[in-house]
Amino acid sequence: MTLVEAFARLEKSSFRRRFRLSAADVDYIKAKGLGTIRRHAEDFIRTRLAPAHPANDGKQTPMRGHPVFVAQHATATCCRSCMNRWWHVTSGMPLTQSQQTKIANLIMAWIARAIAS
Repeated sequence: MTLVEAFARLEKSSFRRRFRLSAADVDYIKAKGLGTIRRHAEDFIRTRLAPAHPANDGKQTPMRGHPVFVAQHATATCCRSCMNRWWHVTSGMPLTQSQQTKIANLIMAWIARAIAS
């Protein structure tokens, strides 16, 4: 699935559409830079989503506190159950490096769109 297709699918969800970056999130992104934000996203994915059975699955991603957290909820990459429901990522199996990269790309594309609007 392309990013365009993914965003078209996400746009159909009133829940996913409601997520916005706060002014503090945008300031944080500007201060840290997109490269650092991407590294944070990759770290969150690797530690909170990639294991076959993540700790606190379904509750491991706060609703705010970091721009990546907001983007994860907006892109349905916040927990394994959402990832299974939205992106057909098999539960109970560790994420491959390719899957982790695709998730990071989706999150970063959402952030780029959010700061551009």
